Amino acid sequence: MSASNRIWKLAAAAGLALGIAATGLSAAEKNAHSHEHGAAPAKLTLNEGKKWPTDAPLRQGMENIRKHMEASLHDIHEGKLSAAKYGELAKKVNGEVGGIVANCKLEPKADAQLHLVIADIGEGVEAMEGKAKKVKRQAGAVKVIGALEKYGAHFDHPGWQSSSH
Repeated sequence: MSASNRIWKLAAAAGLALGIAATGLSAAEKNAHSHEHGAAPAKLTLNEGKKWPTDAPLRQGMENIRKHMEASLHDIHEGKLSAAKYGELAKKVNGEVGGIVANCKLEPKADAQLHLVIADIGEGVEAMEGKAKKVKRQAGAVKVIGALEKYGAHFDHPGWQSSSH
């Protein structure tokens, strides 16, 4: 299975888990992932008032996503990024998410919180690729940037700088 397919499977499973989390059914999510996770919470929260721990693969992947987004930020804001460039940007972000999913090893509660951020990034990538017909590519980029801001607010990533948008 390609990294892209694994990412979308993960995002779909996270969305499914959000829908069934209220009923306490986490088995479907556990079966949908290649590694074990807890049930996904419905809302991104802090860890008893503290940021969630991170590991090196997560920090590196998120840093790379931020850098990719920042490199195109001016053209995104000016409405000058072409569909092809949005596609290239989406592919880069998607590749980083694949690396995070494959290599990140967080404890289950932190991992469940991360899935909410990854789901937002996945939605943004889909829009940037032009696959979300009712969502503009630019709105997809904004969704990814918003997910990066949520990540910075909820995860302990020393030296993290939110995008300067």
